[in-house]
Amino acid sequence: MFKPPFILSIAGGGSTYTPGIVKSLMVRLQDFPLAEIRLYDIDAARQDTIAPVVEKVIRDHSQDIKFTVTSDPEVAFSGAHFVFAQMRVGQYKMREQDEKIPLRHGVVGQETCGPGGLAYGLRTILPMVELIDLVDRYAHEKAWIVNYSNPAAIVAEGVRRLRPNARVLNICDMPVAAMRNMGAILGVDRHKLEVDYFGLNHFGWFTRVLVDSEDKLPELRRHIAKYGLLTEDAAKTDPQHSDPSWVKTWRNIKPIMDNFPEYLPNPYLQYYLMPNQIVEHQNPDYTRANEVMNGREKKLFAAAEEYKRTGILSDAFHVGVHGEFIVDVARSLAFNLRQRHLVMVENRGAIVNLPYDAVVEVPAYITSEGPEPVRVGQVPLFHQTLLQQQLASEQLLVEATIEGNYEKALQAFTLNRTVPTMEHAKAILDEMIEANRDYWPALQKAWQDGEAIKK
Repeated sequence: MFKPPFILSIAGGGSTYTPGIVKSLMVRLQDFPLAEIRLYDIDAARQDTIAPVVEKVIRDHSQDIKFTVTSDPEVAFSGAHFVFAQMRVGQYKMREQDEKIPLRHGVVGQETCGPGGLAYGLRTILPMVELIDLVDRYAHEKAWIVNYSNPAAIVAEGVRRLRPNARVLNICDMPVAAMRNMGAILGVDRHKLEVDYFGLNHFGWFTRVLVDSEDKLPELRRHIAKYGLLTEDAAKTDPQHSDPSWVKTWRNIKPIMDNFPEYLPNPYLQYYLMPNQIVEHQNPDYTRANEVMNGREKKLFAAAEEYKRTGILSDAFHVGVHGEFIVDVARSLAFNLRQRHLVMVENRGAIVNLPYDAVVEVPAYITSEGPEPVRVGQVPLFHQTLLQQQLASEQLLVEATIEGNYEKALQAFTLNRTVPTMEHAKAILDEMIEANRDYWPALQKAWQDGEAIKK
């Protein structure tokens, strides 16, 4: 393994999350020393707007770290030890389509769940493989990619199939955000919690929440029955997730646990278990994408322009569990700390009654050679069946991407629990094909009028 200080590349350097992630790195420099930070993005104009803000964050903490901004992959990755990947193919204009097209058909419109997540996956798998190949070509031979590009489950499955030997650790901060909320409710820092969890990304359940070896899940059940997975005053839980759509998401854990109280669900299960209620409260003309574009995006870009003009940087970005979690995981990889984190791994028997090659989300010990998953054992039939259906939808979507197969894409959309009928699935898929012509691989039909189409 390599020795510090490290060269870190951030792929997707123009993201509005980048300043917060870099701030998380800066306040932990003693834990994770850095020689250089490189921003890499194919959208040079966007990245050039964000870069001065990032440099200001770095210089507030260090004059020694080299800072590089580039759209050249060789410059970005040569000799790099770590790559943080935060890819958003199609940016927010395509997220808006992911959310609004399903809503036009009375189906959940969400960026990682339902048809929106499947559309996003079709855009992201092959570009992620291209990124892996660039890192493999230029970076240190032992470099790790810490990938938190959405839709994480589909991207991880695509990488597993297309680049099985890649040194990629797929993570998501949603379980960590849930743990932050649990800690706020229990009055302890989230790092004091040790949790047991099983599922797929954005589709799983906490089965134990230990504080000093005592299971606090019974206490959390009682609190959730009143308030959902939030403190009574939601603003005290986390400012990043205190806007109305997020408050509603955390509150919706209550109706799920009213019906299925044994385990504490990932908040995204609301889209699969209560889709009609979600659609009823979604505005088809103003979705979460619009909320983000008119909120976080506008605020940070305005602050960047003000900083360029005045040299004064306002508090326009948030440092929360997203950045903290990435640094924790990178440290454990770098120094073989064997810290326990919830990450995505190939199942290989961790969940006995799911396929051996499924990409699952479970606790794992993070070593310098990658994650060592904790064995979960057998999960109950209800949860197993939900997981099998969701897994099949995601795997078919990956196969459709690799093969350019229309029927498999349609099967993936039809199997998704948010989609009520085959007719809904086809109407949404066909509209999404038109919207994604510049981003999706071509999907070819294998059958026409009862006859196989010759290729």
